[in-house]
Amino acid sequence: MSSDPAPVVSPPRADGSGETSAQVGAVELSRREHEMLGFERQWWRRAGAKETAIRDLFGTTPTRYYQALNALVERPEALAADPLLVARLRRLRTARQRTRSSQVLGKANYMD
Repeated sequence: MSSDPAPVVSPPRADGSGETSAQVGAVELSRREHEMLGFERQWWRRAGAKETAIRDLFGTTPTRYYQALNALVERPEALAADPLLVARLRRLRTARQRTRSSQVLGKANYMD
């Protein structure tokens, strides 16, 4: 998926070796979830629109992808796997929600 020779987050090993204390007893992220985090970390390096890349790489609509991504960033396993990226994605989501809320409230007040 990535042309970067040394990804920051590598998928879990099939044999379970290399577990850290944070991973013991935790549900592991799937390969697809690791790929989603990797994509979000580096999508801007790709040529073309993000939505096109989502369709090509994940075989799903952007809407479904973002639904899965929103669920993923809420998981503690995702935060443990890539804390900076997950924190950034959470901040961006919160900012977008605030913008939408203020736009809706602004329209409601304008119509009164």
